[in-house]
Amino acid sequence: MKNIGKYITVKELGSGATSKVFLAIDPFSNRKVAIKLFELYSSNGTTVEKTFHKLFLTESSLAGKLQHPHIVKIFDAVLSDDLNYLVMEYVDGGSLEKYTEAGQLLPFTTVAEIIFKCCKALEYAQTQGVIHRDIKPANILLHGESDIKLSDFGAAIIENYEDTHVSGVGSPAYMSPEQISDLPLTQQSDIYSLGVTMYKLLTGRLPFEANSSHGLLYQIVHGEPPPPKTFRLDIPDELNAIVQHAMKKDLSQRYQNWDEFAQDLSSFFAFSSLFQEQNEIYDTEKFDTLRSLSFFERFRVVELWEVLHFSNWRKVSKDTLILKEGDIGNTLFILANGMVKILKNGNVLGRLHKGECFGEIKRFPDSTFIRSTAVETGTEVTLIEINLDTLARASVECRFQFDDSFLHVLLKRLDVANTRISKLLA
Repeated sequence: MKNIGKYITVKELGSGATSKVFLAIDPFSNRKVAIKLFELYSSNGTTVEKTFHKLFLTESSLAGKLQHPHIVKIFDAVLSDDLNYLVMEYVDGGSLEKYTEAGQLLPFTTVAEIIFKCCKALEYAQTQGVIHRDIKPANILLHGESDIKLSDFGAAIIENYEDTHVSGVGSPAYMSPEQISDLPLTQQSDIYSLGVTMYKLLTGRLPFEANSSHGLLYQIVHGEPPPPKTFRLDIPDELNAIVQHAMKKDLSQRYQNWDEFAQDLSSFFAFSSLFQEQNEIYDTEKFDTLRSLSFFERFRVVELWEVLHFSNWRKVSKDTLILKEGDIGNTLFILANGMVKILKNGNVLGRLHKGECFGEIKRFPDSTFIRSTAVETGTEVTLIEINLDTLARASVECRFQFDDSFLHVLLKRLDVANTRISKLLA
């Protein structure tokens, strides 16, 4: 197998009508990458070649632009007369396509969590002026149990890149009625396609089926899909309603934006937890919690996802000693909810509540790892634990936001201390 440019090819991962994808090694960084090699100049005919070339230009124009933890990164794009390829982030879990068949369907909570992450990734893409136009299980790559990466932006509409726009591309079964009718598209078209994807992941079948492509397109534009529960009675009513809302033909009745879609998915998790003992904290709940905490109010969405991925979350019951005086530790703690007491020689020095942190002094130079106070839960709490060595390896932007938050915490505590001293002196 020949190498591609400077990249050492390992094996072929897959192929399509216009390209092949290879696993390769970047010899300079020694990291695995996926290379999509385009076969633009074939015997398909001039019109087809021009279309494929535009698709390649569209995707290559996004190199280095979509920086989100749930979107496949494009590192490099090479365009030449005899070689055209994209160098992308390698995701080892394969696509969601294999989880759309009966017997292979994912748990309801996993599906909801995956769709939530897709909503947030596509919301970010929209802020960058990008509408995907080809959302389907095959273009959602799975990493771990429920982490995902959106891929294949070749069919995208990109603001200020209308010269690369190609009509009539996409996967018909997942297209919105307005996309089939070649009407102007907004994020609501991607919302519809993600609704169809969710339908397929929940039921193992598409909402519309026909004997011909013409019949399928007619049904999508004019027909009403049967509710997902028609084919699987145990689908929760909340998820059944979310899919139907996302797939409304009338744009005024469909979700207006990604946040509406995501909030309904969050509500599903909140509603479910009322009726069952939930030891696991889902990423959906974690993200919404981070976004609500004062400590993280200046963090951008991308940085919140980064924190979510390197933090450890756990629930702790009331009257549990979290830290003892004299303990050696290198961990920062942030309260996702509940209250803890700060103790010195058994005496209560203060109380911390939701959004507050302890252990942050270890972040600063010349501090020791020996705990000078004890911490005990005053209620049931959810702790966010962050290893400071791991934080040191986070992105520059993320570390800056942490330091900024630490500075606000210290200033606030100094102000409180000064007030107390003033009262004592008075």
